[in-house]
Amino acid sequence: MSFTLETGAQAPEFELPASDGRIHQYKDLRGQSGTLIFFTCNHCPYVVGSEDRMKALFATCERLGITMTAIHSNETKEHPSDDFDAVIARVREKGFRWLSLQDDKQLVALAYGAERTPHYFLFDKDDRLVYSGRMDNSPRDASKAETHELEDAIADMRGARTAKVPRTEAIGCNIKWWDKEKHWMPKEACDLDYLYLREPASRA
Repeated sequence: MSFTLETGAQAPEFELPASDGRIHQYKDLRGQSGTLIFFTCNHCPYVVGSEDRMKALFATCERLGITMTAIHSNETKEHPSDDFDAVIARVREKGFRWLSLQDDKQLVALAYGAERTPHYFLFDKDDRLVYSGRMDNSPRDASKAETHELEDAIADMRGARTAKVPRTEAIGCNIKWWDKEKHWMPKEACDLDYLYLREPASRA
């Protein structure tokens, strides 16, 4: 059985504190045309290298009626820069307009099967998973991107088509799990990158 949520699965519900000071459930965040959930953090260079693309993606999603929400699941004892106060500070510093949620107990990361940061999960208007994985094959350096699987999946979803590539392996730093070695990955974690153009996964 795969660790990551299977294509076609219903979006797992959650209830998490957010950067706006409120508690939000998945059902509160649903978009009219779809819902994009992504797992992220402050310190990962693959996230930092993607931030401008994330901001552009948010603008696109907003125009299309797709909501885009960040979830922060990293443990913070060994990675204090991912503490939620630091997350909120970075949201303000960088002008991120998406809502950021704190998954301190990591239950949502487990429910979705998030493996790395960033890791994207795109759900259709019926809350069925149509795509999971990366934005493109070069999150750290936009100039080297040769694929755009997430953008393609959004276009397919809007056209009522099955995503041509419904799942890719996320590229980035692994989720930092409480009480685990910093490079630990679940044994069921997907291993699809031999199928796609990619850059080596970070060891940060």
